[in-house]
Formats: sequence, C-alpha cells, structure tokens
Amino acid sequence: MIIPRSRSGASPRSARPSPASAGRLIVFEGIDGSGKTEQVRELCRRLSSAGIPHHATREPSDGPVGLLIRGILAGRHRISGDHPMSADSLALLFAAYRMDHLQREVNPALARGEVVVSDRWYHSSLAYQGTASDVSRILLLNEGARRPDLTILLCVDPVVAAARRVASGRLPDIFDDDEEQRRIFRGYGRVVDILSLRGERIEVVDGGLGIPDVSAIAWYLVSSVLFDRLVSGRRES
Repeated sequence: MIIPRSRSGASPRSARPSPASAGRLIVFEGIDGSGKTEQVRELCRRLSSAGIPHHATREPSDGPVGLLIRGILAGRHRISGDHPMSADSLALLFAAYRMDHLQREVNPALARGEVVVSDRWYHSSLAYQGTASDVSRILLLNEGARRPDLTILLCVDPVVAAARRVASGRLPDIFDDDEEQRRIFRGYGRVVDILSLRGERIEVVDGGLGIPDVSAIAWYLVSSVLFDRLVSGRRES
C-alpha cells in the first residue's frame, strides 16, 4: 500500500498541528461522489473501536443556516429570472454559516477533547465558489474558521463520481452538471496549492480505490495526528 505524503513533502508524523483546543479537527473533502460520506462513517467506526471520543458533522449541517443553504443547493430560493444565487452570495452565506456551525457544534465538541470528523469545510467554498469569485476574498471571509489538523482530499475522476451519484440515487443539486464538476475538480487542485503554501496539511488520496483501502490509508493519516498529540502531551508534561 502506498502511503500518501503531504504537498510540502513532510511525512505524516513530522507534520505537527497547532490546535486551538483540546480536540482535533479532521476533514474529508472532494467533489460530489468522491466517497467522503462513506469515509466519515468508516473513520468514526475505527475511532469507536479504538475508544476515542469523536463527533461526526457535515457542511451544510442541519442547523438553521445549514438548512437554508441545503434548500439553495437543491434549487430552491432562486432569484428573479429563475437564476440560482450568485457565487459571491453563496461564499458570503457559507462563511456566515461556518461561524455559526463552529459556535453551535464544532467548538463545543473540540473543547470536550473529541475528534471532530467533518464532511467538507472551507476548502469546498474555495473549490466551488473560488473559481467564479475572488479566492483571496473567500480566504479572508473564512479567516476566523478553525484550521483543520488534517484534511484528506479524495481525488476521483468526475466521470466516476457522476456514475456514483446516479447509482446512489442522490437528489441532484445546482452543481451536478458535468462541466461544473470538472470545474470544481480543477478548483480543488488550486485549493491544495494555495493552502499548502499557507502551512495546511492536506493529503491527497486516490478515492477511486475501494472503500476498505481508502479507509485504511485515512486511518493511517489520522493516527499520525493522534499519535503526535500523545507525544506532544508527554513533552509538555
């Protein structure tokens, strides 16, 4: 099995996070159909087996602002002329939502020392709205959002991802057009380049592998973050 390396070239255990709380934030990213939801479930199963307290979440969540965004993505709440909300407006709404999500759900779990596992984070805003809006402005809007200790980007060919979405019976949203998904796929490549230069640890994993193989790689990467926490705790004590 090939273990991925971060874009900075550091091995997983040498990339030491600097958390703002007792817990750890692990994020799965990728285009729709990349397998994020399955991998969140798999990771939580492994954390449960290891006796590690954790909390699973997603973006948008089921909070009041998250439900509004879900309606927009489903094609509701259109503006005059039956047009969807603009990329700029969505970026603003997602940034406001993210702070609400942090306050309501994520930060309390982190303060309890739990591993928070999120299906999407601000990387999605950069990939989905960043290519049609100002990337630097989206970064500024999300400046107050907690930086993940580890982001796992599942890289899947848009054609394969589209077939998975159809097979799952998932209801389509405003980004499901094939050309849109190709644009977003390219956008994630830019996200990795930009955020890696800013010191984020983002690991790109082949999401085309089977669920067990992806899960094993993800567990190795997450274990390296948790291992670093244990080592750091011993040093500080």
